Amino acid sequence: MVEHGLAITHAMPGRLGESEKLTINLGFVDLGRVDLLVKEGFYSNRSDFIRTAIRNQLNEHKNDVGKSITRGHFELGLCTYSRADLETAKAAGERLNIRVLGLASIASDVPPALARATIESITVLGALHASKDVKAALADRIH
Repeated sequence: MVEHGLAITHAMPGRLGESEKLTINLGFVDLGRVDLLVKEGFYSNRSDFIRTAIRNQLNEHKNDVGKSITRGHFELGLCTYSRADLETAKAAGERLNIRVLGLASIASDVPPALARATIESITVLGALHASKDVKAALADRIH
């Protein structure tokens, strides 16, 4: 748990099985090379190859990413903002500047007016899960 004044963010390390779908375009020759590695048993499928390649690149740049996270004051992982968290912030007269690298989630029972009253800005590198009404209410504050 990371405290932001009175509002509390619950940060959890990434959990397996939770992911976001990406679509990429790949040249035919590169795709053929990937398929060959899959056929030869180096990877179980194309997705396995792509995930491994991404992890290898992220590992290669982990120091750079770490410095950027610190410099940008990001919370890392899965951060959930509950209705109680936002009500506590509102009662204290606080406004949240949410900065997450990973998944930021605003609970489904948070009304748009409460989100607007308590969230000054949201910057997410990854994914933001919130109701469409909350996202609409915060549209001018999501960066």
